[in-house]
Amino acid sequence: GPPFTHQQAPRRMVYYGLTSCEQDTERYLDVVKSVFSSYKKEVPLVVNTMGWVKGEGLLLLIDLIRLLCPSHVVQMDVYDWKAMAPLSPDYVQLAAGLYTKGKQQAQCRQMRAGGAEPWSPSEGAGDPPEYKLLYIHPEFPRAGAAGEARVHSSILRDAAILGYLGQLQRPDVGSVLPLHSLLPYQVPFRAVALRVIHTDVAPTNVLYALNASWVGLCRVPEEVRGQGDAAVLLAQTPVCDCLGFGIVRGVDVERKLYLVLTPAPPEQLRLVNCLLLGSIAIPNCVLVGQQGVEGEIPYVTSDYNYSI
Repeated sequence: GPPFTHQQAPRRMVYYGLTSCEQDTERYLDVVKSVFSSYKKEVPLVVNTMGWVKGEGLLLLIDLIRLLCPSHVVQMDVYDWKAMAPLSPDYVQLAAGLYTKGKQQAQCRQMRAGGAEPWSPSEGAGDPPEYKLLYIHPEFPRAGAAGEARVHSSILRDAAILGYLGQLQRPDVGSVLPLHSLLPYQVPFRAVALRVIHTDVAPTNVLYALNASWVGLCRVPEEVRGQGDAAVLLAQTPVCDCLGFGIVRGVDVERKLYLVLTPAPPEQLRLVNCLLLGSIAIPNCVLVGQQGVEGEIPYVTSDYNYSI
């Protein structure tokens, strides 16, 4: 069945917090390196790339091939679109990536420097990468249509979030319990650091941004230290282990508590010392479909100015 029906805890996970890596490709590569570093090579590894193969996306894909050193590359073409060259080992060796240089570029640079600047293999030199290219060309129309893929990925993302939240439901209850009837964890401000990934938020507005949001429950290596009971804010987005996800269903400013709903097991939650807020939204149906709410639904509005 589809992945959201049989979710499993990953061996290693980092919360990127965005649905596309265009906004921060450098951190995307740092995340890939961090996750890939835990691969012990005891089983085969399948790397499912994201399908962004135009412009900077193709350059980033070349960087990934160089970084991961795969044994096989499976390239699925798009029906009736011939713009993308086969990603053969020779092509990848010569082509420039987004952050890595091709062999010809690096050799030219070395010649301009008169031999004074040694050229290291990490910049793309040496023998062609050793992998086998398996090239697949579909013969049916509309294969790989980008617009439909974006819609489908959004639906599957919502389904994955709902499948994860489904672990909050008790198996002995016949009907689905609304989120406002579930007991949240109370997390002191001083126990976790906060960071908004996808945009700049003024420190005075971070708690507003955090309220009613989807967050990654993460662990930074450094000890979290705040001043008094105030919220602890990180100056930079860390690349760190993510141990699960949650919904901040409320912020109690008087008692200095975050109220967090999560199905993550307690033994994992004890390790969490950082909440990362990205642009991943709670599915609309979770907010709109809350049973037992009379009058206006919290955090939902129909009075919206679309000209803004």
